[in-house]
Amino acid sequence: MASSTTSIPRSISSASSSTIVDGRAPRQSATASSQCVTIPSLSPPPVQSQSRSWKATTYCRKIARNVAAMATGEAPAELAVAELPEIVKTIQETWDKVEDKYAVSSLAVAGAVALWGSAGMLSAIDRLPLVPGVLELVGIGYTGWFAYQNLRSKRDREALIQKIKDTYNDIIGSN
Repeated sequence: MASSTTSIPRSISSASSSTIVDGRAPRQSATASSQCVTIPSLSPPPVQSQSRSWKATTYCRKIARNVAAMATGEAPAELAVAELPEIVKTIQETWDKVEDKYAVSSLAVAGAVALWGSAGMLSAIDRLPLVPGVLELVGIGYTGWFAYQNLRSKRDREALIQKIKDTYNDIIGSN
């Protein structure tokens, strides 16, 4: 079986080789070699806008200020440790008081898994053709009924507020 092959030179002659100078390859003429392919040169990089150079200068000054402050032993404003919010302190104190941390952690993970599963279930229900519209109507109807029953008169509103306060005190445990 005869096949025709073209020979490709294994070495490149010095006339067709090029060196990169200042990040740019020198242009070669199309007549330099019949096997050369010319590549168009890239356009110069865009000139940075004034706002970008201003931001870079500001950032560099900020870093220099932080380095100088660290060298003198002072803490820069960004690195100064701020007080933790009160809610974080309360959570830390409550976590330290918990005796069975394994059970609490397990309940937290189980709650996260249950939330993820219920979100998936609601997403699947939402894709059904008529169910989302029906559920929306049920929600609107219940909202109207609740407002009619509990917000109609001043006595009803006061009873609702008292019921909310009692439930809150039952959950929190304070009087």
